[in-house]
Amino acid sequence: MDVQVHKQTLLSRRASLVGDLSDIEQALDAPMPQDWEDRATERQGDEVLEAMGQVEMAELRRIDAALSRIDDGTYGTCLSCGDQISDARLMAVPDAALCRNCAK
Repeated sequence: MDVQVHKQTLLSRRASLVGDLSDIEQALDAPMPQDWEDRATERQGDEVLEAMGQVEMAELRRIDAALSRIDDGTYGTCLSCGDQISDARLMAVPDAALCRNCAK
């Protein structure tokens, strides 16, 4: 397992998420339209953006936890059973904290 490859993947995804979250925040901070119908439509859009932001924040937390595991040398070790997480799983899910068996 090449930890540096996984680290670069995680850092790249993290940068993308931070940019997306910034865009979402700016969109949510935009002034509401004066028209009631437009305001209702805008509110629905805001709810979608808020949900997307929550999903992206959760992923950001998982990435930060994975980066922390890289720093302390425990990356690739299942937090539940202590077995090694397969490289194939880490390639598919670089922020995986659990092996395939424990993730079920």
